[in-house]
Amino acid sequence: MSSAVKAKFLKHTLVAFGIVCFLLYPLAWIWPAGWVWHGGEGVYYFQMIAGLYAVLGVFLIIASRNPERHRSLIWFTIISCIAHAAIMFVQASFSHHERGHLIGDVPALLITAFVLWYLLPPENQAA
Repeated sequence: MSSAVKAKFLKHTLVAFGIVCFLLYPLAWIWPAGWVWHGGEGVYYFQMIAGLYAVLGVFLIIASRNPERHRSLIWFTIISCIAHAAIMFVQASFSHHERGHLIGDVPALLITAFVLWYLLPPENQAA
């Protein structure tokens, strides 16, 4: 894939992932087993996480206008998604109540990290 095509896809991908992050709370209503932890008992915890992801979503959408200027935010998103997925994978593997996350947010986070990593141009190619 050419760097121009990757740049175009990166802009669209940042908007798409930003929207998903912003809509995490409603997604949890649609499929709680894949997104909400502790069987919904930790509602305050989930609201905090949903709030953080909503803010990240807004900033990813802003970054879509000029991804080269927002490389650190994109790298933060990549690395934090990997860290978040790794921790959730271990926790969901040991708790049968949380197994839905192995097919919900764990793969979603890893896909997000991979796609952003693949589309992000090397630093020397950034304007």
